[in-house]
Amino acid sequence: MLLAEVVDASSRVAATRSRLAKVEVLAEVLGRAAPEELEVATTYLSGTLRQRRTGLGWRSTRKAPAAADEPSLGILEVDAVFGGLAELSGPGSKTVREATAADLFGRATLAEQRWLVGAITGNVRQGASDALVQEAVAKLTGLPLAAIRSAAMLAGSTRAIVGTAVAEGEPGLAAVRLEVGRPVLPMLAASEPDAEAAWKRLGATEVSVDWKLDGIRLQAHKVGDRVLLATRTLEDITARLPEVVEVVRALPAERAVVDGEALAIGPDGRPRPFQETSSRTASATGVAITPYFFDLLHVDGEDLLDRPARDRSERLAALVPDEHLVPRSVVDGPDGIRAVFDAAVAAGHEGVVVKSLDATYDAGRRGVGWVKVKPVHTLDLVVLAVEEGSGRRRGWLSNIHLGARDPESGGFVMLGKTFKGMTDEMLAWQTERFTELMTERDDWVVRVRPEQVVEVAFDGLQRSTRYPGGLALRFARVVRYRDDKTADEADTIGDVRAFLHSD
Repeated sequence: MLLAEVVDASSRVAATRSRLAKVEVLAEVLGRAAPEELEVATTYLSGTLRQRRTGLGWRSTRKAPAAADEPSLGILEVDAVFGGLAELSGPGSKTVREATAADLFGRATLAEQRWLVGAITGNVRQGASDALVQEAVAKLTGLPLAAIRSAAMLAGSTRAIVGTAVAEGEPGLAAVRLEVGRPVLPMLAASEPDAEAAWKRLGATEVSVDWKLDGIRLQAHKVGDRVLLATRTLEDITARLPEVVEVVRALPAERAVVDGEALAIGPDGRPRPFQETSSRTASATGVAITPYFFDLLHVDGEDLLDRPARDRSERLAALVPDEHLVPRSVVDGPDGIRAVFDAAVAAGHEGVVVKSLDATYDAGRRGVGWVKVKPVHTLDLVVLAVEEGSGRRRGWLSNIHLGARDPESGGFVMLGKTFKGMTDEMLAWQTERFTELMTERDDWVVRVRPEQVVEVAFDGLQRSTRYPGGLALRFARVVRYRDDKTADEADTIGDVRAFLHSD
């Protein structure tokens, strides 16, 4: 399959707002891919590359050579080039990378060059998310969408199961199970503003209430003495957390998969600032990290994903030492939830997660059985642009433009700006970060690739004709930058509107 076919599909998908029409285009192109091309085709149709890092960025693509007149690049050839770039390191690698990229761009047509730049910089604006690609696979194969989603969650991605879906159908997808040593997409929690709303949403006579720790999500896999640690984005950070590896290695099981949080704890027993945890999980040196686990997905040959939470909790408590368990209480009403909430917040943590005792583990989904409650309204948004600072902040990038994810268009809806809550340390960090993500700038606004997630607290929402979503945040201020989340995990405009109705 030629790259030009993917580029043409991207253009057609971007030209329509109809979800059904987008799916039709994606399914038609996938249907033309050879078996060995399916994984790459699936990835490219979602507007991304298979490689997390290529060493290329906006600056690397600014001066592309003259475009080719006719398309000739195959998608497997392009993927191989990016694979080679991802492996380059050491002296001379920059020169080799630039020469390789120049050769690739020189063989691409103008339309292909533009698509390549978008894929490299994470800025392919076509409105074709991974969820739409899953719908396209379902249309192509005639298989239930639920089966495709379930298999993709357990395998860690859609591209990992598309070949199975096409070649083996539903029996093949049903055979995709949790595999110890292969991270699965984590279950996520919905949000409610208070204890009463969380209790009402779950509609149970009893619920468990976990402290919501201010750390990074951590999934740990153990096979004998071998341990794998993965983040919520499935990034392998095993080598960076040897102290956590030792905790997991000591668990009394031959094979296990546990889900939890990892964070830096101070001498007073309170959590250190999230930035310290984030920095420590980005390198192998720094403050010590302590893991706390709240769920058990597998133990010694038995998958527990479909077991009720009360059973998983009992098995987890028998496996993990108390000092590495997330504090949990079982309560029978909103008053009990509030009591646990108050204790968690007093200890310096974010709030609580209220859980149905009957809930299964819905890998990769915002399950109906988990509801988080925080002390203030917060949203995880994406930075779309940033403005040059003035006065005392001159020389720094300061005021950030905030956007919520729009699943329908594949883009982002701007909700306002803020410069509040930023320390000098944060200003210095974001100046460097957003310079790296820059796509264009004028005299005072720097537009950036929509990749950086920021947690924002706000007092409420107001109607606004200034922004396209018709809403604006009131008194927004930065809580922290979320390096543990991707833009695909940011809150949606629907999540924002739900806050409007709950105010």
